[in-house]
Amino acid sequence: MTFELSSEHESFRAVVRDFAEREVAPYVAGWDRDHHLPLEVVRAMGDLGLFGLVVPEQYGGSGGGGGGDFTSLCVAIEELGRVDQSIGITLEAGVGLGINPILTYGTEEQKQAWLPELVAGRALAAFGLTEPEAGSDAGATRTRAELDGGQWTINGSKAFITNSGTDITSVVTVTARTGPQEISAIMVPSGTPGFIVEPAYDKLGWHISDTHGLTFEDCRVPEGNLLGTRGKGFAQFLAVLDDGRIAISALAVGLAQACLEHSVRYAKQRHTFGVPIGARQAVAFSLSDLAVSVEAARLLTYKAAALKDAGRSTAEIKQAAAIAKLYSSEAAVTATRVATQVFGGNGFMEEFPVARFYRDAKILEIGEGTSEVQRMLIARGLGLPVA
Repeated sequence: MTFELSSEHESFRAVVRDFAEREVAPYVAGWDRDHHLPLEVVRAMGDLGLFGLVVPEQYGGSGGGGGGDFTSLCVAIEELGRVDQSIGITLEAGVGLGINPILTYGTEEQKQAWLPELVAGRALAAFGLTEPEAGSDAGATRTRAELDGGQWTINGSKAFITNSGTDITSVVTVTARTGPQEISAIMVPSGTPGFIVEPAYDKLGWHISDTHGLTFEDCRVPEGNLLGTRGKGFAQFLAVLDDGRIAISALAVGLAQACLEHSVRYAKQRHTFGVPIGARQAVAFSLSDLAVSVEAARLLTYKAAALKDAGRSTAEIKQAAAIAKLYSSEAAVTATRVATQVFGGNGFMEEFPVARFYRDAKILEIGEGTSEVQRMLIARGLGLPVA
């Protein structure tokens, strides 16, 4: 039994880290300040193959005939997230929430139509599940789609949708009620009349990431834009979220790792009363505890990814994903608090990356299932009768 990544994965990590250090790190503070998503970086990520890691070669990916290596995707997300969380979530959402539903549930025609451009980084896709009154309770979806004359007419709204309003966003897959007791998934191309992208949110963190509310007013798309089986949209998206929670865990690991690295470096350089602050037991012990939590979060994340790659049971993957997401996201939030404290007054200054990490961290405990939802899922996995 081994808990180490393969030499191929570590070589790939080095490639992505080099990309992140060269193409993202020098510019990220300015992008964050200007709330600007650099689409040229998205395209460069596509050129590097990052959007195609889990996609078969026939659609432009590198995942072989049956699909790809989820562990490699997690490595890429971790390394991007180590430099900037917004760039990391752009990849995570672009693959996990944009590409994955089409790859998993789409017809061959839908895959051929949408995946090549998404894999190349020339386009982005989004996932419209959350609504103003339906977040953790996604089954409370109010958006409706009625079939009439071979077309779906969609009315409703979505909230907090990542990658939904960029200049290269090509399609958003939305959940909608298609009957009294059924929720289906329908693909809505950008620019469709009645599909309104609301102004970008003014967020606490993830300033570079593209996030909008969406409104649908008599928005009509062909009947063939149904994704997967009618009435199974809710179940499909719950399955998609299991994978997404592992990927979010990798994003959290990247953030925690960055906090550890920045804090150790600063603790060696910053002197008080004639000695480095890292010589102070309070600082040294805090960073020791942080190193333990980073290592634990990484092991939980890559265990879940390995189960996914091994094709283990849905129940086993769901439990591992919930455990990894819960622990890693909470560890990341704690890591930013520790790092900011180590930096002292400088930690409160935007010129230091830990200030950005502090702002970015909190959403990790909320997006793709809150910590409370993860605890509920874990309890259910234990066989407890949780409502």
